[in-house]
Amino acid sequence: MRYAIGVEYNGENYFGWQRQRDVVSVQQRLEEALSHIANEPIEVVCAGRTDTGVNATNQIVHFDCNKPRKHVAWTQGTNSKLPKDIAVKWVTEVDESFHARFSATARRYRYIIYNGPLRPAIMANGLSFCHYPLDETLMHQAAQVLVGENNFDSFRTVHCQANSPIRTVKHCNVSRQGDFVIIDIKANAFLHHMVRNIAGSLMKVGKKERPIEWIAQVLAAQDRTVAGMTAPSGGLYFVDVDYPEQYALPTYSLGPLFIPE
Repeated sequence: MRYAIGVEYNGENYFGWQRQRDVVSVQQRLEEALSHIANEPIEVVCAGRTDTGVNATNQIVHFDCNKPRKHVAWTQGTNSKLPKDIAVKWVTEVDESFHARFSATARRYRYIIYNGPLRPAIMANGLSFCHYPLDETLMHQAAQVLVGENNFDSFRTVHCQANSPIRTVKHCNVSRQGDFVIIDIKANAFLHHMVRNIAGSLMKVGKKERPIEWIAQVLAAQDRTVAGMTAPSGGLYFVDVDYPEQYALPTYSLGPLFIPE
């Protein structure tokens, strides 16, 4: 039987999603907990691998199990075996054609910046921080050049292993709620550090260090060295995945916390 689950995690204490030797990952902890409930080894596949320190409010995962279990076992039972910074939010049966990664048609991230004169204490590790005033309107205007199919070489790490830098961005919106500036971006797929590099560049526009037109120039350059810094990982959240309607996966608040749909 194949199951899909929605997983939430605080990435602060993990070396990213993917299981690795000698370091602790989210995948490792989740597989250990699920295997305990299944009483057999469980291997999981996720919709989008996240880097060290990156968070998720709705990571989608699938796994196969030979022994059926009640939903309460996969949710409450698994959560009882997980550390407090990882939680299963829902579970549903899916047919064998469903694949958490390859069935996905789009992924969505939110980057959260605390924009105030002094650093925050609450959620300090779950936010980026900029004490210079940011103009979110300028950031939003600049971000619109990223929408559509483009070459994102300027916004990926030199260590990115993707075969092609071409990605299709569905939207890239920047808004403010009080002292919080939110960058909300959705694309068919993302390159390594793509969202954090976009965030770092948009902040330069928000601080008025660069004009709105600069983002278009950076995109056209196809050169990582001309873009802004890589923004810190703590402010990044993997929040949603699109799938064909036939799979009818449960819906869940995107988050994090106060951010509306």
